Amino acid sequence: MHNKWFYKLFLLILICGVILIVFPGFDELKTKFFKRKIEPVLGLDLRGGMQVVLQAPEGYDIDQETLKVASTILENRSNALGVSEVSFQVAGDNYIIGEFPGLENVNEVVDVIKQTGMLEFVDLGDDYFLPGTILRTDYGVSTDSYESEIEFTPSPLAIGQLDIDVDKSITGKTYHTVITGADLDSVSIAPPQSPSEGYIVLFRLKPEATELFADHTKNNTGKLLAIVLDKEVISTPVISQPIENGEGAISGSGENAFTLEDANNLRVTLFYGTLPVSLEIAESRVVGPSLGQESLEKSLLAGLIGFSIVCFFMAIYYRAPGMVAIISIIFFAMINYAIYLLIPITLTLPGVAGFLLGIGSALDANILQFERIKEELRRGLSVGQAIDLGWRRAWPSIRDSNLATIITSVILFWFGSTFGATIVKGFALTLALGVSVSLFSALIITRGILNSLIPLLKDRDKTKWFGI
Repeated sequence: MHNKWFYKLFLLILICGVILIVFPGFDELKTKFFKRKIEPVLGLDLRGGMQVVLQAPEGYDIDQETLKVASTILENRSNALGVSEVSFQVAGDNYIIGEFPGLENVNEVVDVIKQTGMLEFVDLGDDYFLPGTILRTDYGVSTDSYESEIEFTPSPLAIGQLDIDVDKSITGKTYHTVITGADLDSVSIAPPQSPSEGYIVLFRLKPEATELFADHTKNNTGKLLAIVLDKEVISTPVISQPIENGEGAISGSGENAFTLEDANNLRVTLFYGTLPVSLEIAESRVVGPSLGQESLEKSLLAGLIGFSIVCFFMAIYYRAPGMVAIISIIFFAMINYAIYLLIPITLTLPGVAGFLLGIGSALDANILQFERIKEELRRGLSVGQAIDLGWRRAWPSIRDSNLATIITSVILFWFGSTFGATIVKGFALTLALGVSVSLFSALIITRGILNSLIPLLKDRDKTKWFGI
């Protein structure tokens, strides 16, 4: 009895959650709860956009780690284009493939890729700026290169007390660059010192920069030192004490405390502000969405026709369990789609194929379970005993077959990441996710609904309800 109530309560919560996420409406509630807009993310082949192939010039001695670091930097830079689904993938030993869904302006992409990546530690004195503010510094850029100027009034506001929009304009005041990213010897992350604190970013300077930085921090304790990338402020820590040994720490406080992801992003930006390898554009092309949309429509139509035929077969051959399987598969599809929205997963045409194949895995698990139940009923067991024993005997086959599919998906994903066959990755990811959810739907949804129906499925009506 306890298990039945558990299944009913769990299914009720699951149904409410999935409906809230998947179906239109509740936009304000979803945005407030998840802190972002919940909507499907379409890949390059479905949405259209740009694809850029970057190549390291001949003569560079590079490895996979160098290319991965370069792709991470490029992806972070490309966020400035407003294309949140942009991705860069290492392809082979010498290439990086960048995809910009929804973007067709070649010049915008080229400008972002060719950014200098100049990292500077800038003396601000008492002038605090929000991240994203563009600064004028006395290093590397002449004053003539700035297109616009505004008057700036210094304001010694404390960190954490600002509640205004980021000022993206260029300040009219020129600030002094103390050291640059070229002076960093290493950057690492330290765990929080207490539960109320965040992660700490530690850095060590090269010997020649240590003395210069020591003099500046000694004479400017309590002042602000901005970390600036390509003239844009990314962080504004306070110099809390002189740094005389060339080792320093950057940390947030209160609501601005660093999470592990924040700290790691800052570490990458600090140490790899400049690309570790020079890259040139080997190829760029604009991809239209019309072909992908047509293929998607045909794929979904084929999936709908196949699903309808399978539903008809399940209802005729398995009777009551077949109807339960249809309900379970519908929930399987809704849960999958909800996960795609929440992560979010970029949907591509191969990804849709993986999703449709995952439906087959979900049906396979139900069929194995139902055949075992029919065998137990033929032996003369009651409906409740047959459902319980049928599941136990079907579980090893369900587990092993789905585990084999997940292992295959992992291999395909690794192959796509290592050898640049990125088209395989979407298929592998959605297939593995579909198989995992199919196990959940068979274990919780199908079994839960069957257990709830036991009082209605009388033993004398085995032929009517189970087709035996």
